[in-house]
Amino acid sequence: MPNSDSSAPASSTTANEAAAPVLTPLSAPRDGIPEVIDTAPALRRAVRALEAGTGDLAVDTERASGFRYGQRAFLLQIRREGAGTWLIDPETLDDLSPLREFVNEQPWILHAATQDLPCLHELGMSPTSLFDTEMAGRLAGFPRVSLGTMVGELLELQLAKEHSAVDWSTRPLPESWLNYAALDVEVLEELRQAITAVLEEQGKLDFAFQEFEYERNLPDPSPAQVPWRKLSGIHKLKSRRNLAVARELWLSREALAQSRDVAPGRLIPDRAIMAAVDQRATSVPALLQIPGFHTRNAKRDAARWVDAIKRGNSTRDLPDLRAPKPDLPHPRSWAEKNPAAANRLDAAKLVVNEVSEHWNIPGENLLTPKYLRELCWNAPARISEASVADMLENLGARQWQRGLLADKLAVALKQA
Repeated sequence: MPNSDSSAPASSTTANEAAAPVLTPLSAPRDGIPEVIDTAPALRRAVRALEAGTGDLAVDTERASGFRYGQRAFLLQIRREGAGTWLIDPETLDDLSPLREFVNEQPWILHAATQDLPCLHELGMSPTSLFDTEMAGRLAGFPRVSLGTMVGELLELQLAKEHSAVDWSTRPLPESWLNYAALDVEVLEELRQAITAVLEEQGKLDFAFQEFEYERNLPDPSPAQVPWRKLSGIHKLKSRRNLAVARELWLSREALAQSRDVAPGRLIPDRAIMAAVDQRATSVPALLQIPGFHTRNAKRDAARWVDAIKRGNSTRDLPDLRAPKPDLPHPRSWAEKNPAAANRLDAAKLVVNEVSEHWNIPGENLLTPKYLRELCWNAPARISEASVADMLENLGARQWQRGLLADKLAVALKQA
């Protein structure tokens, strides 16, 4: 197992020092573009083939962010050695249980697992263990960790990414899109092997395994406490009445977007809501003069937006000017509100920066900034390596992070 002693220097093997390779274009899957599995018999055939393969499953998903409501998967890509690549359409299949029963008993390889796992969880799918090639790249000190960049640097292959932001709810899916989707899992196993070798050389492989297990067990993201306050530009609103109008427009847009399965911004963008709050139009003709309400979608539902504005204008339920306070104040105010905590935070940041540089691991991966702030604001009554380690563990820090930081943070907090 890799040594987690903080005195062990990181290896000199980093992406920064590697000579720029000549990349070989990877333009098509080695076995050709797979068919899209969209019938029950085809799904059973895919599962049988995957069962006959060997090794971990390379898994990816394609969503329709910016086009459809929510973040569900519109295509699943699964590859296994000896079984090839399979493209599966979860939208057209009524029963995914044959696939679910198989994949839920397998280890997976993903790139940027936290982006894909929530939509896979929606389908009832989760791995027995996980290898995240993006997180591995972060821990290895790669300055850029996109799939294309890492495949280029470690495998000397050029991976096309021209279809990453298309509408994956489109049916039928164009052949060029399917080609792109298949390539996303084509080399994940090779990438896993290559980045594993780098992590082993750097003495960080155990760090990575702990991170992967942490990611695997993360709960799916929960909605914001007051989601309408996420509107772009809402910080500019200085009256409770204007906030009420913005809230009603947001709630109306959200309900309509969900019912039509369309991204809210495709109905009316945030900037249109902000302009409507400023103008307070109470008739359809007046509304249609406001920037952002000239599109076909906006015009179609103009009466709905006017009704929302009227509700905001008349409601007695006026929101507070300030959003609900987070658990901790912003660090900018610490010097005034809690000078001791501010001093602790300054000292602790120096420690994190030093260890980050020593191990060539980004500071935010070395320790979640929220954990560091919590430690400094609510420091243990008796600061010691053990009490700091205990608090970090309770917050969610992994063993490798506590091993690298607890003793040094304890010294810094005592001296602050």
